[in-house]
Amino acid sequence: MLSGIHPLLTGPLLAHLDAMGHSDAVVLADAHFPAHRLGSRVLDLPGVATPDLMAAIRTVVPLDDAPAVDLMATPDGDRLPVQEDLITAAGTTDVRFLDRYAFYEAAAPAYLIVRTGETRVYGNAILRKGVVT
Repeated sequence: MLSGIHPLLTGPLLAHLDAMGHSDAVVLADAHFPAHRLGSRVLDLPGVATPDLMAAIRTVVPLDDAPAVDLMATPDGDRLPVQEDLITAAGTTDVRFLDRYAFYEAAAPAYLIVRTGETRVYGNAILRKGVVT
């Protein structure tokens, strides 16, 4: 345990976030996401909700220039409560919505995928790291 560090930020997660460079992406994936098929680096945090993880990561990672955050769009374009929670946790309204297959394509080259225990569908986000000043 570290003082001043959000308790959801585990040692391995912090090490990966630290190793990421400007514009590198981390995918925050729900429990349904094909993380191990798409990603070369995957961490599993099964007891964590995706918006809670977003809020924790945002305590140590600044956002990149637009688009800093991508969310997976629903087929009908409606915004779900989990998506609203992710937007709030990200602390920005500058969010791009990608259809499912475009989201998978954008997620595949990400530096890291963190698969959470989020069971609400469309609880996925891609966060791009900005410059740490």
